[in-house]
Amino acid sequence: MIFERRGRAGAEVLYLRHEDRLFGLGDRDPLQTISPAGSRELAAELAAGRLERAPDAALAARLGPPVPRVGKLISVGLNFTDHARETSLPIPDEPIYFLKAPETIVGPNDDVVRPAGESTLDWEVELAIVIGAPAHRLGSPADADTCIAGYTISHDVSVRDWQIDPPTGWDRSKATPTFNPLGPRLVTPDELDDVDALSLRTRVNGVVRQDGTTADMQFGPRFLVWHLSHQVRLNPGDVISTGTPAGVSYGHPDVPFLEPGDVVEVEIEGIGAIRNRIVAEKA
Repeated sequence: MIFERRGRAGAEVLYLRHEDRLFGLGDRDPLQTISPAGSRELAAELAAGRLERAPDAALAARLGPPVPRVGKLISVGLNFTDHARETSLPIPDEPIYFLKAPETIVGPNDDVVRPAGESTLDWEVELAIVIGAPAHRLGSPADADTCIAGYTISHDVSVRDWQIDPPTGWDRSKATPTFNPLGPRLVTPDELDDVDALSLRTRVNGVVRQDGTTADMQFGPRFLVWHLSHQVRLNPGDVISTGTPAGVSYGHPDVPFLEPGDVVEVEIEGIGAIRNRIVAEKA
């Protein structure tokens, strides 16, 4: 199943996308609809021809974040060895987690606002896990499949100066509104050949800056869900961003940080691409 949310910011409507068509889902609860059980029920309804096709105009509507009512937005730091090395930070022995405010989330093609006076805005393409059923103290990583609704793309934006001074400033460096475009769609696990071997890529103004694969993660998606479930209770609508490969501006003096007018495109195999223009904060 492939889900999209379309409409103006704050009033998006959940649709099912199938063979380049959108199908309306009525007044169903969005989080229940994208859950593993909800997706199975929806697949049966689609096969039986019981879903109503949405008007063609819906395809022209703005894409919003594909996850409704995000609760916790949990990020994983330094989950790619090559990224840890390029930033001159030690490779962690176990996952490093930090929280981002859900208010950072915007649509996949919305603008990213660079704070006034800040010149170290950086990009990160990340695979995001969407939780669709409660998960607490799972028995094994394999059990994660029972609670993963699907996957989407997260563009994890940072102000690096805020992150490294002090060196524990990860939360505040990534907490500004618009610093987490999400989308363009939610793809259920059965739509992906192998979530542990997906290509990830970032282009800035058309130039490839990141080119990696989820096969290089130290801790894969199922492990992260299992591991996190022993530290927090994961609920439907929670999102986990799983880290980024090498190729960010930080650590590469010859690669400029983002300026107003720049365009960042991040894409992941099997999910799609998102495109964000950098704009200056208004006075």
